[in-house]
Amino acid sequence: MNLNVRPNENDDGSSGAAWRHKLYVIIFEADTPAGKWFDLILIAAVLLSVITVILDSVASIALQYQTILKVLEWFFTILFTIEYIARLSCVRHPTRYARSFFGIIDLLTILPSYLELFLPGAHFLTNVRLLRLLRIFRILKLVSFINEYSQLGSALAASRRKIMIFLSVVLIVTFLLGTLMYAVEGPANGFTSIPVSVYWAITTITTVGFGDISPKTDLGRLITSLMMLLGWGILAVPTGIISAEISAQKFKPTTRTCPTCLTEGLDEDAIYCKNCGAALPPYEHN
Repeated sequence: MNLNVRPNENDDGSSGAAWRHKLYVIIFEADTPAGKWFDLILIAAVLLSVITVILDSVASIALQYQTILKVLEWFFTILFTIEYIARLSCVRHPTRYARSFFGIIDLLTILPSYLELFLPGAHFLTNVRLLRLLRIFRILKLVSFINEYSQLGSALAASRRKIMIFLSVVLIVTFLLGTLMYAVEGPANGFTSIPVSVYWAITTITTVGFGDISPKTDLGRLITSLMMLLGWGILAVPTGIISAEISAQKFKPTTRTCPTCLTEGLDEDAIYCKNCGAALPPYEHN
């Protein structure tokens, strides 16, 4: 989540305020060349650091390349620490960013290495570093992806009621068919209870079919066949709902953020925020 810049309010024109504004644009915006390069370098560092943690979990590799892996881990930890401090220094409310989703993730990905210095038994926290992979979602702020990402997010939000109603109908049908199979097959054929039969219905209607329970009677096989065919149709319905919503949308979002209420995706030529009405600073982009 983007945060507002210090210089937007009470800007005294100092070089420090201008520097923080420039740093903010590079770190939090993706519509400038510097912002794109920063995001790409950050994503590459995240992937390499995750690979380092994964290799360190392999006993044979960790034993042979222990020193190299340790150096790489501390290199990435220091790099992400500098980035975390830079993010806190260029926003008006550092605590707000620290409590945000990415702020918490940023802290958790560097904290284990420092804890190991004071708590040698805290090596189990190494797995927490894998949360760095969540930071890959910052790529969604890149201009080349922001339009598709915003369209998908808006389509999911707009179709959530339809999808929820559809899923509730599927659950009811699954429960009824599972109960029917319990009555048709019975405990003698593995359908020992209604919950077990509903479990079988779920695996069948989703076309997973583990095979641990299977019908033995002709009527049971007929019901199973109908459920398999129904499953194919069920998988297509949510896709159709979301696709229809995406097709109905026509907009070009940006990474512009309101400095007051933090609303994202504002229009390039907007003068005031469409959510809170606050005046917007000039928008910097290519």
